[in-house]
Amino acid sequence: MAGLSQTQSLSQQQVLAPQLQQSLQILQAPILELRNLIQQEIQTNPTLEEERTEPSIEDRQREQEEFREEFDRLAKLDDEWRDYMAQTSTYSGRSAEDDERRQFFFDSIVREETLQQHLLEQIYAHGLAGADQKTAELIIGNLDDHGFLQTTPEEIAETHSIPLEDVERVLHSIHQFHPVGVGARDLRDCLLIQLKRLGKEGSVEWRIVERFLPDLGKRRFPEISRRLAIPTDQIQRAANFIATLDPKPGQIFSPDPNNYVLPDVSIEKIGDEWQIALNGDQIPHLRISNTYKDLMSQENGESEVKDYIRDKIRSGKFLIKSIHQRQQTIANIAHEILARQKEFMEVGTSALRPMTMVQVADAVGVHETTVSRAISGKYMATPHGVFEIKYFFTPGYQKSDGNSLSNTSVKAEISELVRGENTHSPLSDKEIVDALEKRGIPIARRTVAKYRAELNILPSNMRKEY
Repeated sequence: MAGLSQTQSLSQQQVLAPQLQQSLQILQAPILELRNLIQQEIQTNPTLEEERTEPSIEDRQREQEEFREEFDRLAKLDDEWRDYMAQTSTYSGRSAEDDERRQFFFDSIVREETLQQHLLEQIYAHGLAGADQKTAELIIGNLDDHGFLQTTPEEIAETHSIPLEDVERVLHSIHQFHPVGVGARDLRDCLLIQLKRLGKEGSVEWRIVERFLPDLGKRRFPEISRRLAIPTDQIQRAANFIATLDPKPGQIFSPDPNNYVLPDVSIEKIGDEWQIALNGDQIPHLRISNTYKDLMSQENGESEVKDYIRDKIRSGKFLIKSIHQRQQTIANIAHEILARQKEFMEVGTSALRPMTMVQVADAVGVHETTVSRAISGKYMATPHGVFEIKYFFTPGYQKSDGNSLSNTSVKAEISELVRGENTHSPLSDKEIVDALEKRGIPIARRTVAKYRAELNILPSNMRKEY
């Protein structure tokens, strides 16, 4: 047919073998995630077991007898025997009593109270009932996690056929709820609600929030002073008071992320020597079950069963090898970090030296991507606290005396200068550049501005106090 043609194209695509994928996953996994991965492998591979204290002769004989009985049953099953074998190591039936006890446990778990639950419990205490109760529930249902109203009273009234004055009246009642400031339409409304509850309606603080909130955010105190005809120092005191109000009153009910950090490696000084210790307590110590080894050495037995066990033993050995390689790689990287960052271990952040992954990879004898995977999401405990391992990898500057200084150390110097500045005449970026040059640190003004922003330090005109 006219207009149709066939073309061929070649393309290269790298496909990682399953075992290599597993090895990279083990290398990259933080310690708690690695523990979960190993537990999953133990459940699906019957030839793997955790090392433990040696059982008595009687216990070993009983285990062997139980295993042989189970194996005899498995050998007689049909094509589903593999699934059954994988399940028998983890499944156990539960009685009705077990189910009842389990349900009681889940019912007893204390759940975090949400903002909406907290507000709904206050409805009756504020005398809202009947139609007002339902209106209050509608309003509370339209609050975000910060406590702000995500719609307008007009929309609520129109959508649910409620008189607007009723919605406004119930919303005013919710403004009396705890936490103070919930139900506000925006930040200005939230701050005014709090000031009103504090008896400051019409005060200097009230007038600033009501009329000059954008100027307050940019700390334009002289401009606010001029327009209100109030001394600048009084504006400063009012701004300090406004800063004590809560801009997100509902946030106290937001669930905490509960991110627990467990270091993969620890560095401490014992006597005059620095010691590196890998955290292996959380990693199950695995071995291939002797029972399955003995079974493979027997002459009798079905070949299909032996092939299955041989495959599982091979998979188990590769897993054990991958775990050992992971630990050895992390240990090698930790030793190289210690060798390059001994001054940090002695002094702290100010002594952090520039260090790149390429340098460490060359020293350890691995590829740069291996270092990147090995340190991903992992932490190191040091005499100065727990740090993510990637914290130690940072470019830097060459000081005038020939020594090098990391970006992190430069940021620490900037923070120190700002902490010691005269708050009535704060340092400009140019003055920070001059101060760093006196300390032997050449740096551009735009770099200072960048680091200052990363440190959440305001510009000099916004740091000034009156």
